[in-house]
Amino acid sequence: MRGEFVDVGGVRLYYYAAGTRGAGEPVVLIHGFPTSSHLWRDVAPLIPDGHRVVVLDLLGYGRSDPPNGRDLSIKGHAERVIALLDALRISYAAIVGHDLGGGIAQYLAVRHPTRVARLALIDSVAFDDWPTRQLKLARTTLPLTRYLPATWILSMLRSELERGYAHEDSGARSIEIYVRPFCQPEGCDALVEHLEALNSEETVALQPRLKDIVAPTAVLSGAHDPFVPSALAKRLHDAIPNSSLDMLPDVRHFTPEETPETIGAILASWLRR
Repeated sequence: MRGEFVDVGGVRLYYYAAGTRGAGEPVVLIHGFPTSSHLWRDVAPLIPDGHRVVVLDLLGYGRSDPPNGRDLSIKGHAERVIALLDALRISYAAIVGHDLGGGIAQYLAVRHPTRVARLALIDSVAFDDWPTRQLKLARTTLPLTRYLPATWILSMLRSELERGYAHEDSGARSIEIYVRPFCQPEGCDALVEHLEALNSEETVALQPRLKDIVAPTAVLSGAHDPFVPSALAKRLHDAIPNSSLDMLPDVRHFTPEETPETIGAILASWLRR
């Protein structure tokens, strides 16, 4: 694997490449809030041979540049993904999105259908049933919380992330990796920007167009996801024609970390459709 920075519209996005080039479409793995490319570390090696794999950090996450007031909406992230694909000379790809990344993937499939060869939505935001009550509360109190010590906000974020793992201890290392970019004062400002950008109106606007998605689509959900209810995955499955649906038992939200082998097997089958 090799990591690089690519300039996209005046900001640097970090990505790393995995897999092997071949006859198969490239596969792009998109994380959600508030994670990073680290989410896919055990899934990327399981993508079948013949597929170039691109794993990126969205703007404001991981190693990519801080947002500094730039557009952090689903549309903003999605258009930067398109610009990244252009920079990498990828004309179309199999798009895999987790959490907010699933909303980005839906936008790409609806607004840029010729760039999306296949679509996989894992624990994906959709419709109007997100963000969580806790995140909505954090957003409504931003006029106050933005002036509280960064340690308070980060403690809240850690506690929220812990709920996404079936076994809290299993996510301890990942949580620290995800929280690290937000630990400095400027990082805390970036976290506030991310929170302000979470807006279900974007996925509500996409809802009428989901029926027009023709790319082979896989919908996956942790059966005990506390953030994105599994019922939401069923609604996505019903809305997208000919999609498949897999409910993953005994896991919560961070399924790419908790059950990478199962995710890898499902994606391998999806890539053979």
